[in-house]
Amino acid sequence: MTAGFGALSRADWVVLAVYLVAIVSFGLWMGRGNRRVDDFFLAGRQMRWWAAGLSVMATQVSAITFVGTTGQAYTKGMSFLAFYLGLPFAMVILSITLVPFFYRAGVFTAYEYLERRFDARTRTLTSLLFLLSRGLALGVTLYAPSLVLSVVLGWSETATILLMGGATILYVVYGGNRSVIWTDVVQMGLIWVGIFICVGVAITRLPDGFALRDALALAQTTGRLETMDPSLDPTRPYTVWSGLFGGMFLAMAYFGCDQSQVQRYLSGRSLTESRLSLLFNAFLKVPMQFLILLTGVLVFVFFHFHAPPLLWNRAELVRVERAVPPAELQRVQSVFEAAHLERRAAAEAFALARHDGGDESAAREGYLAAGRRLDEAEAEARRLAESVSGEPYNDTNYIFPTFIVSQLSGGLAGLIIAVIFAAAMSSLSGEFNSLATASLVDFYRRYVRTTASDGHYLAVSRLFTAFWGVFACLVALEAGRLGSAIEVVNKFGSYFYGSILGVFGLAVLTPSARPRGAFYGLLAGMTAVFVVSQLTAVAFLWYNVVGAVTVFLVGLAITAVAPGPRPAGTR
Repeated sequence: MTAGFGALSRADWVVLAVYLVAIVSFGLWMGRGNRRVDDFFLAGRQMRWWAAGLSVMATQVSAITFVGTTGQAYTKGMSFLAFYLGLPFAMVILSITLVPFFYRAGVFTAYEYLERRFDARTRTLTSLLFLLSRGLALGVTLYAPSLVLSVVLGWSETATILLMGGATILYVVYGGNRSVIWTDVVQMGLIWVGIFICVGVAITRLPDGFALRDALALAQTTGRLETMDPSLDPTRPYTVWSGLFGGMFLAMAYFGCDQSQVQRYLSGRSLTESRLSLLFNAFLKVPMQFLILLTGVLVFVFFHFHAPPLLWNRAELVRVERAVPPAELQRVQSVFEAAHLERRAAAEAFALARHDGGDESAAREGYLAAGRRLDEAEAEARRLAESVSGEPYNDTNYIFPTFIVSQLSGGLAGLIIAVIFAAAMSSLSGEFNSLATASLVDFYRRYVRTTASDGHYLAVSRLFTAFWGVFACLVALEAGRLGSAIEVVNKFGSYFYGSILGVFGLAVLTPSARPRGAFYGLLAGMTAVFVVSQLTAVAFLWYNVVGAVTVFLVGLAITAVAPGPRPAGTR
């Protein structure tokens, strides 16, 4: 019953091995010659705008983008695109506001600026929130590519997580930011190639007589092409308004206040080039996400005409086969297969009615009814898995890896897996580097060793890199129970990013704001987000708005009522 998952061919292994050897060798070669902290963390501030821009995109486009986003589109459609509606506006605002402040201040981390503007405790608390939020999210980022290895190789997730995490730690410890950025440039090129290949394969594998427009009509019938939900209901996760406002606040916080992104554009040769690196993302990010989501939708249509597995997680399927009585498993499998064949026939009838002018409405209703019966069969299979494991079962993240290894041949599976590796390595390397930067600059050099040689700080930076790699591995070992990886990583960020954005808003937009208002406003913002997340059903994107607005308003109120001393160096 585990048939259909496929296996890598020799050509796939060759492609994957060539990629891994080539990219690691390239990264080591580009990272040679690091002698100073400025070289290791900011590439000597000599990067071109397009290289920094591609690195910004690559750090954000992790393997989750392929594994989680495609799985999200397969199960829920393209509504997740609303998440990115506010991103172009955020990039323009950041280019006008925060980027000039950071670049002219000559800082290593964004949080150094907060000490200059407010005080040390505001800087320390904000940097601590970054380390916590990014460290947690990084665990999910590491977990996603481990899914690919577990599906392809049949290894345990623990082994694949430790392998991916360990290899990345070694790569980042040596290469520094210059190596990170230049390997990101190469990897982003490969990522774009992979996106177009996946879209092309999903389209060309449709059955004869079933055109792309039929596939899109089928997806539209199930609601999977709906991207613009105008609802004002704050409990709905992906609406036009949550995307424009919540998504914009999240993007401003992530790209403007998250060290993993700030560090990329602070490496630019000039303020203009730093700004261009962000605007570059404003134009390319939304089209990229559209194509990736469309790939997930096309894979959904693809499995109308090719038998999907009973469970997408092969390890869980094997466990179920061993634990469940054969007669019961055969009954569930038979119901599932019959429902799949019924949905396939209904899909073909729907396409035929569209072509021949038949009763399209009746065909649509027949298809939707068949889809509901398959949904019920899939739900029964999930309940079977839950009865065996005793835990909630969610296999959204396994859908796209299964499609790759079971349906692509001639080296294409190896190439797409290399794309996912590229996305994983680019994201992990940039984030390990940024976590080490904040740990060294905002804590170690600020409180432990205020004066030391560059050689000493480089050695400590490498130790911090290893620490955050181990931390990410520990989080990754638990991430599989949390649901869609793309949602989980952004939920982690939404608990923290709005409040961090709010304190930077106070720093840049309100010259009268005082340190006491910034610090207690930040605490109030985190408290407000916690209360909203625990006591209401408000969707997570709105947490960013809640946190930012609370910090800003509370900070201004405290400044007005009990301002306290002015920060040093201000008038």
